[in-house]
Amino acid sequence: MSYRIAGIDVHKKMLAVVIADVATESAYTFERRKILTTPEQLRKLAEWLIEREVEEVVMESTAQYWQPIWGMLEEIWQPVRREAGAGVKAGKLHLAQAQSNRGRRGRKNDYLDAQRLVKRLVADELNLSFVPDPQQRLWRTATRQKNQLTEDRSRVQSQLESLLEQAHIKLSSVICDLLGVSAQRMLQAIARGESDPAVLAAMAEKNVKATPAELADALSAVRRCNVMYRRWIRRMLDRVALLDQQIEQFRLDAAELMESQREAVQRLAEVPGLRADSALQIIAEVGPRAEVFARASNLASWVGVIPGEQVSAEQNASSTSPKGNRQMRRILSEAAHAAIKQKGNIFEVKFRRFLSRMEYQEAVWAVAHFMCRLVWKILHDGVRYEERGPAVNAQAAHRRNQRMIRHLKALGFSVVPTRGTALPA
Repeated sequence: MSYRIAGIDVHKKMLAVVIADVATESAYTFERRKILTTPEQLRKLAEWLIEREVEEVVMESTAQYWQPIWGMLEEIWQPVRREAGAGVKAGKLHLAQAQSNRGRRGRKNDYLDAQRLVKRLVADELNLSFVPDPQQRLWRTATRQKNQLTEDRSRVQSQLESLLEQAHIKLSSVICDLLGVSAQRMLQAIARGESDPAVLAAMAEKNVKATPAELADALSAVRRCNVMYRRWIRRMLDRVALLDQQIEQFRLDAAELMESQREAVQRLAEVPGLRADSALQIIAEVGPRAEVFARASNLASWVGVIPGEQVSAEQNASSTSPKGNRQMRRILSEAAHAAIKQKGNIFEVKFRRFLSRMEYQEAVWAVAHFMCRLVWKILHDGVRYEERGPAVNAQAAHRRNQRMIRHLKALGFSVVPTRGTALPA
Protein backbone atom coordinates (compact mmCIF):
# COMPACT_ATOMS: atom_id res chain seq x y z
CA MET A 1 0.00 0.00 0.00
CA SER A 2 1.41 3.41 -0.97
CA TYR A 3 2.18 6.08 1.60
CA ARG A 4 3.14 9.48 0.23
CA ILE A 5 5.01 12.22 2.06
CA ALA A 6 5.60 15.75 0.74
CA GLY A 7 8.67 17.82 1.59
CA ILE A 8 8.58 21.62 1.21
CA ASP A 9 11.68 23.81 1.10
CA VAL A 10 10.35 27.23 2.09
CA HIS A 11 11.46 30.61 0.74
CA LYS A 12 9.90 34.05 0.81
CA LYS A 13 8.61 34.08 -2.78
CA MET A 14 8.69 30.42 -3.87
CA LEU A 15 8.51 26.85 -2.60
CA ALA A 16 10.30 23.75 -3.79
CA VAL A 17 7.90 20.83 -3.24
CA VAL A 18 8.65 17.11 -3.67
CA ILE A 19 6.41 14.08 -3.16
CA ALA A 20 7.63 10.51 -2.68
CA ASP A 21 6.03 7.16 -1.92
CA VAL A 22 7.95 6.02 1.15
CA ALA A 23 6.23 2.63 1.39
CA THR A 24 8.28 1.25 -1.49
CA GLU A 25 11.42 -0.74 -0.72
CA SER A 26 13.31 0.67 -3.69
CA ALA A 27 14.90 4.11 -3.89
CA TYR A 28 12.41 6.96 -3.59
CA THR A 29 11.12 8.51 -6.81
CA PHE A 30 10.32 12.18 -6.29
CA GLU A 31 7.76 14.32 -8.05
CA ARG A 32 8.91 17.93 -8.15
CA ARG A 33 7.13 21.22 -8.44
CA LYS A 34 7.96 24.89 -7.84
CA ILE A 35 5.13 26.99 -6.44
CA LEU A 36 4.83 30.69 -5.68
CA THR A 37 3.75 31.80 -2.20
CA THR A 38 0.74 33.89 -3.19
CA PRO A 39 -2.55 32.86 -1.53
CA GLU A 40 -3.97 31.48 -4.79
CA GLN A 41 -0.85 29.42 -5.47
CA LEU A 42 -0.85 28.06 -1.92
CA ARG A 43 -4.45 26.99 -2.40
CA LYS A 44 -3.42 25.14 -5.56
CA LEU A 45 -0.61 23.49 -3.59
CA ALA A 46 -3.12 22.16 -1.04
CA GLU A 47 -5.36 20.86 -3.84
CA TRP A 48 -2.39 19.19 -5.56
CA LEU A 49 -1.42 17.41 -2.33
CA ILE A 50 -5.01 16.17 -1.98
CA GLU A 51 -4.99 15.00 -5.59
CA ARG A 52 -1.72 13.10 -5.08
CA GLU A 53 -3.12 11.55 -1.85
CA VAL A 54 -0.28 12.84 0.32
CA GLU A 55 -0.55 11.58 3.91
CA GLU A 56 2.14 13.68 5.64
CA VAL A 57 3.78 17.02 4.95
CA VAL A 58 7.09 18.26 6.35
CA MET A 59 8.43 21.77 5.81
CA GLU A 60 11.39 23.80 6.95
CA SER A 61 10.95 26.58 9.52
CA THR A 62 12.36 29.42 7.42
CA ALA A 63 11.93 32.67 9.39
CA GLN A 64 8.22 33.54 9.44
CA TYR A 65 7.62 32.47 5.81
CA TRP A 66 6.37 28.99 6.76
CA GLN A 67 3.31 30.40 8.55
CA PRO A 68 1.00 31.16 5.56
CA ILE A 69 1.82 27.74 4.06
CA TRP A 70 1.02 26.01 7.33
CA GLY A 71 -2.23 27.96 7.67
CA MET A 72 -3.42 27.10 4.14
CA LEU A 73 -2.62 23.39 4.52
CA GLU A 74 -4.23 23.40 7.95
CA GLU A 75 -7.40 24.86 6.44
CA ILE A 76 -7.70 22.84 3.20
CA TRP A 77 -5.44 19.78 3.12
CA GLN A 78 -5.44 18.60 6.73
CA PRO A 79 -9.21 18.04 7.20
CA VAL A 80 -9.34 15.89 4.04
CA ARG A 81 -6.41 13.76 5.17
CA ARG A 82 -7.94 13.25 8.60
CA GLU A 83 -11.15 12.03 7.05
CA ALA A 84 -9.27 9.64 4.76
CA GLY A 85 -8.44 7.37 7.71
CA ALA A 86 -5.18 6.10 6.23
CA GLY A 87 -3.55 5.63 9.61
CA VAL A 88 -2.58 7.35 12.83
CA LYS A 89 -0.22 9.71 11.02
CA ALA A 90 -2.69 10.70 8.32
CA GLY A 91 -2.97 14.46 8.05
CA LYS A 92 0.21 15.21 10.02
CA LEU A 93 1.93 18.52 9.41
CA HIS A 94 5.54 18.72 10.57
CA LEU A 95 7.73 21.78 11.04
CA ALA A 96 11.43 20.88 10.97
CA GLN A 97 14.14 23.04 12.47
CA ALA A 98 16.44 24.15 9.67
CA GLN A 99 19.61 23.16 11.53
CA SER A 100 18.57 19.49 11.53
CA ASN A 101 18.20 19.49 7.72
CA ARG A 102 21.58 20.89 6.78
CA GLY A 103 23.24 19.34 3.75
CA ARG A 104 26.89 18.92 2.88
CA ARG A 105 28.69 21.96 1.55
CA GLY A 106 28.54 21.99 -2.24
CA ARG A 107 25.59 19.56 -2.27
CA LYS A 108 22.77 21.99 -1.63
CA ASN A 109 19.87 23.14 -3.77
CA ASP A 110 16.17 23.66 -3.20
CA TYR A 111 14.93 20.29 -4.41
CA LEU A 112 17.69 18.38 -2.58
CA ASP A 113 16.71 20.19 0.62
CA ALA A 114 13.08 19.15 0.16
CA GLN A 115 14.07 15.54 -0.61
CA ARG A 116 16.32 15.48 2.45
CA LEU A 117 13.37 16.59 4.59
CA VAL A 118 11.37 13.54 3.47
CA LYS A 119 14.26 11.09 3.96
CA ARG A 120 15.18 12.41 7.39
CA LEU A 121 11.56 12.46 8.53
CA VAL A 122 11.25 8.78 7.66
CA ALA A 123 14.57 8.08 9.41
CA ASP A 124 13.45 10.10 12.47
CA GLU A 125 16.48 12.39 12.17
CA LEU A 126 14.69 15.78 12.18
CA ASN A 127 14.18 18.08 15.12
CA LEU A 128 10.47 18.95 14.91
CA SER A 129 8.92 22.07 16.43
CA PHE A 130 5.71 22.25 18.43
CA VAL A 131 3.11 24.32 16.54
CA PRO A 132 -0.06 25.03 18.55
CA ASP A 133 -3.58 25.36 17.15
CA PRO A 134 -4.70 28.62 15.45
CA GLN A 135 -6.37 30.00 18.59
CA GLN A 136 -3.28 29.51 20.71
CA ARG A 137 -1.11 31.03 17.97
CA LEU A 138 -3.31 34.13 18.23
CA TRP A 139 -2.70 34.21 21.99
CA ARG A 140 1.03 33.96 21.36
CA THR A 141 0.96 36.83 18.89
CA ALA A 142 -0.74 39.12 21.41
CA THR A 143 1.59 38.29 24.32
CA ARG A 144 4.76 38.32 22.21
CA GLN A 145 3.87 41.66 20.64
CA LYS A 146 3.43 43.07 24.13
CA ASN A 147 6.81 41.71 25.16
CA GLN A 148 8.49 43.19 22.08
CA LEU A 149 7.02 46.59 22.89
CA THR A 150 8.28 46.23 26.47
CA GLU A 151 11.77 45.59 25.09
CA ASP A 152 11.40 48.64 22.85
CA ARG A 153 10.54 50.68 25.94
CA SER A 154 13.73 49.50 27.63
CA ARG A 155 15.75 50.52 24.57
CA VAL A 156 14.16 53.99 24.62
CA GLN A 157 15.08 54.28 28.30
CA SER A 158 18.73 53.50 27.47
CA GLN A 159 18.68 56.04 24.64
CA LEU A 160 17.16 58.63 26.98
CA GLU A 161 19.89 58.04 29.55
CA SER A 162 22.54 58.45 26.84
CA LEU A 163 20.93 61.73 25.73
CA LEU A 164 20.85 63.05 29.31
CA GLU A 165 24.51 62.20 29.78
CA GLN A 166 25.35 64.16 26.63
CA ALA A 167 23.43 67.12 28.10
CA HIS A 168 25.41 66.66 31.40
CA ILE A 169 22.17 65.94 33.28
CA LYS A 170 23.12 63.21 35.79
CA LEU A 171 19.58 62.27 36.80
CA SER A 172 20.22 58.52 36.39
CA SER A 173 22.96 58.73 39.04
CA VAL A 174 20.46 59.61 41.76
CA ILE A 175 17.23 58.01 40.46
CA CYS A 176 17.45 54.43 39.26
CA ASP A 177 14.28 54.44 37.11
CA LEU A 178 14.38 57.20 34.51
CA LEU A 179 10.83 56.36 33.47
CA GLY A 180 9.41 56.34 37.00
CA VAL A 181 6.89 58.89 38.25
CA SER A 182 9.43 61.30 39.79
CA ALA A 183 11.93 61.17 36.91
CA GLN A 184 9.28 61.59 34.25
CA ARG A 185 7.79 64.58 36.06
CA MET A 186 11.22 66.25 36.12
CA LEU A 187 11.97 65.41 32.51
CA GLN A 188 8.61 66.77 31.40
CA ALA A 189 9.43 70.04 33.17
CA ILE A 190 12.89 70.16 31.55
CA ALA A 191 11.30 69.60 28.14
CA ARG A 192 8.92 72.53 28.83
CA GLY A 193 11.87 74.82 29.59
CA GLU A 194 12.31 74.69 33.39
CA SER A 195 15.88 75.74 34.29
CA ASP A 196 15.85 75.90 38.10
CA PRO A 197 17.37 72.72 39.65
CA ALA A 198 15.71 73.41 43.01
CA VAL A 199 12.26 73.54 41.42
CA LEU A 200 12.94 70.28 39.59
CA ALA A 201 14.26 68.58 42.76
CA ALA A 202 11.06 69.52 44.60
CA MET A 203 9.06 67.45 42.10
CA ALA A 204 10.43 64.15 43.47
CA GLU A 205 8.17 61.80 45.38
CA LYS A 206 8.77 61.25 49.08
CA ASN A 207 10.02 57.70 48.54
CA VAL A 208 13.00 58.88 46.43
CA LYS A 209 16.15 58.12 48.45
CA ALA A 210 18.19 61.01 47.08
CA THR A 211 18.03 64.25 49.05
CA PRO A 212 16.83 67.51 47.44
CA ALA A 213 20.42 68.77 47.50
CA GLU A 214 21.68 65.69 45.63
CA LEU A 215 18.91 66.00 43.08
CA ALA A 216 19.59 69.69 42.53
CA ASP A 217 23.30 68.98 42.08
CA ALA A 218 22.59 66.23 39.52
CA LEU A 219 20.25 68.59 37.63
CA SER A 220 22.44 71.69 37.79
CA ALA A 221 23.29 71.46 34.08
CA VAL A 222 19.69 72.37 33.12
CA ARG A 223 20.63 76.06 33.62
CA ARG A 224 22.60 75.93 30.39
CA CYS A 225 20.76 73.09 28.64
CA ASN A 226 20.56 73.59 24.89
CA VAL A 227 17.04 73.97 23.51
CA MET A 228 17.65 71.06 21.13
CA TYR A 229 18.23 68.68 24.03
CA ARG A 230 14.94 69.80 25.54
CA ARG A 231 13.18 69.09 22.24
CA TRP A 232 14.75 65.63 21.96
CA ILE A 233 13.80 64.78 25.55
CA ARG A 234 10.21 65.69 24.69
CA ARG A 235 10.25 63.37 21.67
CA MET A 236 11.58 60.45 23.70
CA LEU A 237 8.98 60.97 26.41
CA ASP A 238 6.29 61.00 23.71
CA ARG A 239 7.64 57.67 22.43
CA VAL A 240 7.50 56.23 25.94
CA ALA A 241 3.90 57.40 26.36
CA LEU A 242 2.93 55.81 23.04
CA LEU A 243 4.67 52.54 23.95
CA ASP A 244 2.97 52.48 27.37
CA GLN A 245 -0.40 52.92 25.67
CA GLN A 246 0.25 50.15 23.15
CA ILE A 247 1.60 47.77 25.81
CA GLU A 248 -1.57 48.25 27.84
CA GLN A 249 -3.73 47.67 24.74
CA PHE A 250 -1.95 44.41 23.89
CA ARG A 251 -2.22 43.31 27.53
CA LEU A 252 -5.98 43.85 27.46
CA ASP A 253 -6.23 42.17 24.03
CA ALA A 254 -4.48 39.08 25.41
CA ALA A 255 -6.83 39.01 28.41
CA GLU A 256 -9.85 39.33 26.10
CA LEU A 257 -8.64 36.50 23.86
CA MET A 258 -8.02 34.24 26.87
CA GLU A 259 -11.19 35.12 28.75
CA SER A 260 -12.28 31.46 28.57
CA GLN A 261 -9.07 30.43 30.39
CA ARG A 262 -9.50 32.75 33.38
CA GLU A 263 -9.65 29.82 35.84
CA ALA A 264 -6.25 28.52 34.64
CA VAL A 265 -4.86 32.07 34.72
CA GLN A 266 -6.01 32.46 38.32
CA ARG A 267 -4.44 29.15 39.39
CA LEU A 268 -1.08 30.12 37.88
CA ALA A 269 -1.21 33.66 39.29
CA GLU A 270 -1.37 32.19 42.81
CA VAL A 271 2.23 30.92 42.50
CA PRO A 272 4.83 33.22 44.15
CA GLY A 273 6.84 35.07 41.52
CA LEU A 274 4.09 34.83 38.91
CA ARG A 275 1.44 37.44 38.20
CA ALA A 276 -1.66 37.49 36.03
CA ASP A 277 0.37 38.87 33.13
CA SER A 278 2.97 36.07 33.44
CA ALA A 279 0.16 33.50 33.64
CA LEU A 280 -1.30 34.77 30.36
CA GLN A 281 2.09 34.45 28.66
CA ILE A 282 2.66 30.92 29.98
CA ILE A 283 -0.76 29.71 28.81
CA ALA A 284 -0.16 31.30 25.41
CA GLU A 285 3.09 29.32 25.08
CA VAL A 286 2.17 25.88 26.46
CA GLY A 287 -1.64 25.82 26.29
CA PRO A 288 -4.27 25.94 29.06
CA ARG A 289 -3.70 22.30 30.05
CA ALA A 290 -0.19 21.67 28.65
CA GLU A 291 -1.69 18.55 27.04
CA VAL A 292 1.08 18.35 24.43
CA PHE A 293 3.58 17.48 27.17
CA ALA A 294 2.91 14.06 28.67
CA ARG A 295 5.22 14.62 31.66
CA ALA A 296 6.70 17.57 33.51
CA SER A 297 10.13 16.52 32.28
CA ASN A 298 8.95 16.89 28.66
CA LEU A 299 7.96 20.50 29.30
CA ALA A 300 11.23 21.23 31.12
CA SER A 301 13.19 19.77 28.21
CA TRP A 302 11.20 21.80 25.65
CA VAL A 303 11.74 24.99 27.64
CA GLY A 304 15.43 24.21 28.14
CA VAL A 305 15.62 24.45 31.95
CA ILE A 306 17.43 21.14 32.35
CA PRO A 307 21.16 20.37 32.59
CA GLY A 308 22.66 19.78 29.17
CA GLU A 309 24.59 16.72 28.05
CA GLN A 310 27.79 16.70 25.99
CA VAL A 311 28.94 13.17 26.75
CA SER A 312 31.91 11.48 25.11
CA ALA A 313 33.83 8.51 26.56
CA GLU A 314 31.44 8.65 29.54
CA GLN A 315 32.58 12.19 30.37
CA ASN A 316 30.13 15.10 30.30
CA ALA A 317 32.07 18.02 28.81
CA SER A 318 29.32 20.58 29.40
CA SER A 319 26.16 20.76 31.49
CA THR A 320 25.02 24.07 29.98
CA SER A 321 21.27 24.07 29.46
CA PRO A 322 20.15 23.39 25.88
CA LYS A 323 18.29 25.97 23.83
CA GLY A 324 14.54 26.02 24.28
CA ASN A 325 11.49 28.25 24.09
CA ARG A 326 12.89 31.75 24.63
CA GLN A 327 9.63 33.20 25.93
CA MET A 328 9.22 30.56 28.63
CA ARG A 329 12.88 30.79 29.62
CA ARG A 330 12.51 34.55 30.10
CA ILE A 331 9.27 34.23 32.09
CA LEU A 332 10.60 31.49 34.38
CA SER A 333 13.88 33.31 34.96
CA GLU A 334 12.08 36.52 35.95
CA ALA A 335 9.60 34.59 38.11
CA ALA A 336 12.37 32.65 39.87
CA HIS A 337 14.26 35.86 40.71
CA ALA A 338 11.04 37.36 42.12
CA ALA A 339 10.04 34.22 44.07
CA ILE A 340 13.36 33.77 45.90
CA LYS A 341 13.10 37.32 47.25
CA GLN A 342 9.86 36.48 49.08
CA LYS A 343 10.93 35.19 52.47
CA GLY A 344 9.68 31.84 53.68
CA ASN A 345 8.12 30.38 50.55
CA ILE A 346 9.22 27.02 49.15
CA PHE A 347 11.17 28.64 46.31
CA GLU A 348 13.29 30.70 48.71
CA VAL A 349 13.92 27.57 50.81
CA LYS A 350 15.03 25.55 47.79
CA PHE A 351 17.18 28.41 46.55
CA ARG A 352 19.10 28.46 49.86
CA ARG A 353 19.65 24.72 49.60
CA PHE A 354 20.87 24.98 46.01
CA LEU A 355 23.11 27.93 46.86
CA SER A 356 25.13 25.78 49.27
CA ARG A 357 26.49 23.75 46.34
CA MET A 358 25.94 25.94 43.25
CA GLU A 359 26.79 29.38 41.93
CA TYR A 360 24.09 32.06 42.29
CA GLN A 361 22.84 31.91 38.69
CA GLU A 362 22.86 28.10 38.70
CA ALA A 363 20.76 28.11 41.88
CA VAL A 364 18.25 30.52 40.33
CA TRP A 365 18.07 28.34 37.22
CA ALA A 366 17.44 25.27 39.40
CA VAL A 367 14.52 27.15 41.00
CA ALA A 368 13.25 27.99 37.49
CA HIS A 369 13.37 24.26 36.67
CA PHE A 370 11.36 23.46 39.79
CA MET A 371 8.86 26.20 38.90
CA CYS A 372 8.53 24.82 35.36
CA ARG A 373 7.57 21.41 36.69
CA LEU A 374 5.14 23.08 39.08
CA VAL A 375 3.52 24.98 36.18
CA TRP A 376 3.01 21.68 34.33
CA LYS A 377 1.39 20.13 37.44
CA ILE A 378 -0.99 23.06 37.90
CA LEU A 379 -2.06 23.18 34.25
CA HIS A 380 -2.02 19.49 33.34
CA ASP A 381 -3.70 18.18 36.50
CA GLY A 382 -5.91 21.21 37.15
CA VAL A 383 -4.77 21.62 40.77
CA ARG A 384 -4.09 24.78 42.79
CA TYR A 385 -0.91 25.96 44.44
CA GLU A 386 -0.72 25.73 48.24
CA GLU A 387 2.28 27.23 49.98
CA ARG A 388 4.23 24.86 52.24
CA GLY A 389 7.15 27.09 53.16
CA PRO A 390 8.16 27.54 56.85
CA ALA A 391 7.15 31.21 57.11
CA VAL A 392 3.60 30.81 55.86
CA ASN A 393 0.95 32.71 57.76
CA ALA A 394 -2.62 33.67 57.03
CA GLN A 395 -1.83 37.38 56.78
CA ALA A 396 0.90 36.95 54.16
CA ALA A 397 -1.26 34.56 52.13
CA HIS A 398 -4.16 37.01 52.28
CA ARG A 399 -1.96 39.90 51.06
CA ARG A 400 -0.67 37.82 48.15
CA ASN A 401 -4.19 36.70 47.18
CA GLN A 402 -5.48 40.27 47.29
CA ARG A 403 -2.61 41.42 45.08
CA MET A 404 -3.31 38.61 42.61
CA ILE A 405 -7.03 39.46 42.54
CA ARG A 406 -6.25 43.13 41.79
CA HIS A 407 -4.05 42.11 38.85
CA LEU A 408 -6.75 39.81 37.47
CA LYS A 409 -9.47 42.43 37.80
CA ALA A 410 -7.26 44.99 36.04
CA LEU A 411 -7.22 42.61 33.07
CA GLY A 412 -11.01 42.40 33.06
CA PHE A 413 -11.37 38.96 34.66
CA SER A 414 -14.11 38.28 37.19
CA VAL A 415 -12.55 36.54 40.19
CA VAL A 416 -14.36 34.34 42.70
CA PRO A 417 -11.95 33.29 45.51
CA THR A 418 -12.15 29.54 46.10
CA ARG A 419 -10.14 26.90 47.87
CA GLY A 420 -8.88 24.26 45.51
CA THR A 421 -6.95 21.03 45.65
CA ALA A 422 -3.74 21.26 47.64
CA LEU A 423 -0.55 21.02 45.63
CA PRO A 424 2.42 19.29 47.24
CA ALA A 425 5.45 21.53 47.37
